Order: sequence, then structure tokens, then C-alpha cells
Amino acid sequence: MSKIIIVTGASSGIGKSIAQLLSSNGFMVYGTCRDPKKYNITDFNLLQCDINNNNEIKDFIKYVISKEGRVDVLINNAGIGITGPLEETSQDDMKSAFQTNFFGPVEMIKQCIPIMREKNDGLIINITSVLGYFGIPFRGIYCATKSSMEIIGEVFSMELKKFNIRVVNIAPGDFKTDIISRRIDSRENNFSVYKKDYLKSIKSANKHVENAQSPEIISKLILKIINSSNIKIHYKIGPFIQKFSIILKRILPDKLFEKILLLYSKN
Repeated sequence: MSKIIIVTGASSGIGKSIAQLLSSNGFMVYGTCRDPKKYNITDFNLLQCDINNNNEIKDFIKYVISKEGRVDVLINNAGIGITGPLEETSQDDMKSAFQTNFFGPVEMIKQCIPIMREKNDGLIINITSVLGYFGIPFRGIYCATKSSMEIIGEVFSMELKKFNIRVVNIAPGDFKTDIISRRIDSRENNFSVYKKDYLKSIKSANKHVENAQSPEIISKLILKIINSSNIKIHYKIGPFIQKFSIILKRILPDKLFEKILLLYSKN
């Protein structure tokens, strides 16, 4: 029997790659985005659902249940980038980032839990980030949202284990997506005391994304996880240096690790 899979943020980038690969492997995929009419996608079901709107989330889940009767796999991929000096990042932008990257995905999980529990089976996959393991200058709020999802995924894993609902966190490094064009720039003005360092850091970040590998690598990992009976809670995927940084943070003195991050964020 084909699995019923939900992929949030499936109109482009990592989400689209995931949805297309899973659909081509025989799964019934329902993807979400804010405005499906803007996209010419026919190889999976792309439906309207704003992750920032709890009512739309509930309506979307009800629709999938009305069509399929169950949800086997939830892939929380929808997210947004945010950059800016912490001092100058507005509270509204902070709330917007947390709503999209944390509160929305958590609500999606909460809506799927009763359905999966009834079947005594389910898989929840959260797409987080390697930046959920350490902070980078001018991307502090983004790091905080992804760190929050890493922790909440661990807790959900423990709480849902007795219902045979498995939870996985996948932390990608840089992959070639359109995140640059959709990122929130939360600087207050162009005369910021942080301007020179900020622009240099963002130029470096953009270069890493533009030269990164295809998100298909993440899609193949997810396909492997779905088809596996023995899975881990945490997966890190992407450039070696970014994954290795997580290990370095554990073993290096704080001041030395901070120096390394400052150098990396400028190159």
C-alpha cells in the first residue's frame, strides 16, 4: 500500500525536490505552499496551506484525511531565512521567523499526531539545519529557530515512541536553493555600525549557497529513511566542514571555536 506523505514548503527548493522524488517512487504526496496557482507542478498534489495560519493547517490536514483516510509521513520542510545584526533585528521579524520555522511546523506535527496514533504508526521528519547546532554572526535568529526545532524533535521522539511514531531531525548544511531571494533582511538602515561586516558575511553566505550541491541529495536520504526500519533521530548532511563544525564545537575551547566561526563567516 502506497504511503501518504505530506511535504510542507513544496513549491521550490528542497521541498519540491523531496516531493518529486517521493512521488516518482510511487508515494502519494501532498505538498503545501501559500499560492499553488503560481507554480506549474503536476507530478504531485500541491495545495494551499500557509504554515503561519493554524486554521489553514487544520483545513489542509482535514482535506488529506478526507481523501486518503490517513497520514503516514509528515515532512516539515517549510522555512524562511532571516539575516541581520541581533541588535537591529525587529521583534516583528523575529516573530515571523519563529512562526514559519518553529510554531507552524509544531502545529503541523500536533495535527498529525492523533491520526498517526490511531494507526499506531507514523514518521515525522523535520528539516532543521547545521546552524541549529551553533550560532553564526548575523544569522542568530535563524540559528535559534532551527535549534528550537532540533530540541522539540528530540522531545517529540521520546513522547511519541510508545505510539510507534518515529521522529527524525535532518540538519542540512548549504544546498543550492532559492533561499537567498526569500530571506528576511532585518537591518534597520544602511547606515548601521554593522554594515561592513554584515555585507561581507552575507556575501560569503550567498556564495556558499550558489556553489552548493543539489538538494536531491537530501531527497535521496529521506527516501532511504522512509524505506528503512532502523533509523536515527539525528542526521547531518552537506559540506564536510559544516558537519565537522558540530564536532569541533564539542571538543574545542569556546574562544578558539568562536575565532574559527568568525573566519568562516567572512570567507
